[in-house]
Amino acid sequence: METFLEILKYILPSLVVVLVVWLMLRKGLANEAERRNFELRKQTANQMTPTRLRAYERFTLFLERTKPEAMLLRYDNLSSMTTATLQQKLLETVRDEFNHNASQQIYISDEAWKHIVTAKESVIQLINQCAGNFASTENAIALAQLLIQTYAATEVTPTDLALKFLKQEVNLF
Repeated sequence: METFLEILKYILPSLVVVLVVWLMLRKGLANEAERRNFELRKQTANQMTPTRLRAYERFTLFLERTKPEAMLLRYDNLSSMTTATLQQKLLETVRDEFNHNASQQIYISDEAWKHIVTAKESVIQLINQCAGNFASTENAIALAQLLIQTYAATEVTPTDLALKFLKQEVNLF
């Protein structure tokens, strides 16, 4: 029994020291891993922020370019077009602009993406509704005027809402 107590006198303090060292090493390694993760996240954020801002810029440009007045300014030969031709060209412009920027959706929030898709769909719907008021062979100037008037008469368009939302999100960076 005396030998057992003698052995315990040496083993017990050694076990306590080993346990304390093990706990300290474990905590130190966890802190080091957390610090590395923080540095990695910080580095990734520094690299992603410019890319995300470019995505927001591109979608802002998309929204501005697909406003009816902006699209109509691109066509200097409206007087020689029919409403069907203008409708086709406008729809093609909206879809091309959208498809050109669609890959940027991975850099923006889901809610921002929903606003952009809603804005695109509302412009397409406006073009189709206005074009439905004319025969396909009528002069395109009448369609252009109706598009501008209808769009201007809308107090808050989905495009304006999407632009406002994008600006709010960018301000959070």
